[in-house]
Amino acid sequence: MSDYPYEAETRGLIVRVRPQYLAEQSDPEAHRWVWAYAIEIVNASAETVQLISRHWTITDGLGKVEEVQGPGVVGDQPTLRPGDAYTYASGCPLTTPSGSMVGSYRMVTDFGQAFDIAVPPFSLDLPDARRVVN
Repeated sequence: MSDYPYEAETRGLIVRVRPQYLAEQSDPEAHRWVWAYAIEIVNASAETVQLISRHWTITDGLGKVEEVQGPGVVGDQPTLRPGDAYTYASGCPLTTPSGSMVGSYRMVTDFGQAFDIAVPPFSLDLPDARRVVN
């Protein structure tokens, strides 16, 4: 099994995700569960692309949906040449002990063509829970 259990590919750009529950930052009595997630973006295409923005849909265990959009990722708008990989880590707090995330990145080629690539849906589940994308 890959170090990244979730993967999606769009136009030769591969996005892999590895979520991890952060027990030390969570406080279940206060209805706060926190996850970190590592993202790897691999450019297996023949084009140089730049990540311009992100769009996330975060759904908690009760079905409440939050949309998050903004420029870049973790303050960066990386350029990936063919064969390059870019990794970063971020986090997500929830008010329920499980949830899911799915998203996309807006990419732009050297020629100015913009397109979206998929971030695979991934589960935010406690370590002992059965892994299911909600």
